[in-house]
Amino acid sequence: MKFRLQLFEFEDLPWFPKVIRAGMMDYLRFTISVLRIYQPIVPLLRAAVLQAGQPNLLELCAGAGGGTEGVWRSLRASGLPLVSVTLSDLYPQPAAWQLLAERTGGGLRYEAAPVDATAVPAALTGFRTVFSAFHHFPPAAAEAMLADAVRQQAGIGIFEGAGKHWYELLLAWLVLPVVQLLTTPFIRPFRLSRLFFTYVVPLIPLCTIWDGTVSVLRMYPPEQLLALARRADPLGRFEWQAGKVRNPLTRSEVTYLVGVPKRN
Repeated sequence: MKFRLQLFEFEDLPWFPKVIRAGMMDYLRFTISVLRIYQPIVPLLRAAVLQAGQPNLLELCAGAGGGTEGVWRSLRASGLPLVSVTLSDLYPQPAAWQLLAERTGGGLRYEAAPVDATAVPAALTGFRTVFSAFHHFPPAAAEAMLADAVRQQAGIGIFEGAGKHWYELLLAWLVLPVVQLLTTPFIRPFRLSRLFFTYVVPLIPLCTIWDGTVSVLRMYPPEQLLALARRADPLGRFEWQAGKVRNPLTRSEVTYLVGVPKRN
């Protein structure tokens, strides 16, 4: 699927109810964590972090932090025992993040104030990562995010948990809604509102189906990611690579773009 459609997602809308957005993000975090969607990119991320000399991560557009704990633990086990992650988002979710901070003994921390990924405060340092969120940004904003990383000489890794295939739309329509209905009672932290808006007034699963479909249609394939990077870095100050890696557990793909400042 080579084309890209800039449709809307409910979770992007400023007026969208926070309780529904939180329920959708909790489900995404749970699913990504259980299926270990982003484990295949750990060697790639580890190499980029070492090359950049920026051992700590700043996660932008973190949502509920889906998959971050697993990636953090794998990085620690791979020879980066002191690595930490700071979670940030334009719509912070401290309730979900606090759970991760407690479970990791502070290895995952968070920035409680809203953070614009296209203009990150200079005080928030580290190798930047974006999981399952870059597709939300139209080309001008996506380029601005990359340009901000180049301007501040912060390495950056963009990771999307799909390969942009037609069959992924069928999964979003037919399989993932059933999984959501079966797993919602087991998602923590427990919330009555999540049960109500899943089983009584099913806004969470319905909006998840729409947003999941649009996410695939909005994704940038690797060649478009590289084109954005080159426009954001006209002086060639970074080394860029883009591609796909396959998850051996689920046979799904992860699309990625990684940029590292060149050494002088």
